[in-house]
Amino acid sequence: MPFDFRRFDIYRKVPKDLTQPTYTGAIISICCCLFILFLFLSELTGFITTEVVNELYVDDPDKDSGGKIDVSLNLSLPNLHCELVGLDIQDEMGRHEVGHIDNSMKIPLNNGAGCRFEGQFSINKVPGNFHVSTHSATAQPQNPDMTHVIHKLSFGDTLQVQNVHGAFNALGGADRLTSNPLASHDYILKIVPTVYEDKNGKQRYSYQYTVANKEYVAYSHTGRIIPAIWFRYDLSPITVKYTERRQPLYRFITTICAIIGGTFTVAGILDSCIFTASEAWKKIQLGKMH
Repeated sequence: MPFDFRRFDIYRKVPKDLTQPTYTGAIISICCCLFILFLFLSELTGFITTEVVNELYVDDPDKDSGGKIDVSLNLSLPNLHCELVGLDIQDEMGRHEVGHIDNSMKIPLNNGAGCRFEGQFSINKVPGNFHVSTHSATAQPQNPDMTHVIHKLSFGDTLQVQNVHGAFNALGGADRLTSNPLASHDYILKIVPTVYEDKNGKQRYSYQYTVANKEYVAYSHTGRIIPAIWFRYDLSPITVKYTERRQPLYRFITTICAIIGGTFTVAGILDSCIFTASEAWKKIQLGKMH
């Protein structure tokens, strides 16, 4: 007797003349197909969409930066002349720079009565401060007006990612125009290193920060101290990492197979139960007639 390979077929076919279509089965089949289509489109959307997950760890993520952090500062002082405005930088490594001018620009405002300061500079990864003041001016004014608006203060690379909402420019839009003109302003910053890794493995390094501020008029034994706008910073040891991830293809295929198989199985059980109950009811009705 020749070997019949068809014996391995586990999906044996039933002749059409041995099957019985029903209205209930048709309704269940249509609902089943619509349900499968809905779940398939939902899974397809999830497969196409890039997911951003975050994690926390203790480390310095950007070891190739040479211990430096790039800073971008942009603020307006509408009542202080540009020749009086300067940027000073200090930190715990001994850096003390008065009147930093590299990569900075002063734009006159209000017909020269005010000034907009824009600067790009770097700071060391140690606690310190940078401040906008009149300390570098050749002649100190009697009553410098330090009311201001901060347009931008950011650290590291600029991240413009839709799925990441962080405090990368927490002081952007800070308005101190109604403050005491003779007051100093202290902004206490806690800088948090942030890494963003796209789905290709490319990393960008930025920094978020939290801020607390106070306003005060300072005095010493010689009289009132010249006001300034201080940005005092410290670095957090915790790094936040955002990673783009996309669902693997094998998981998408597995989910689709589970959806199709599970839906057809449940629908088949439901149809069988309804058909069996319907046949039993018909037999009961026929028994009553006889």
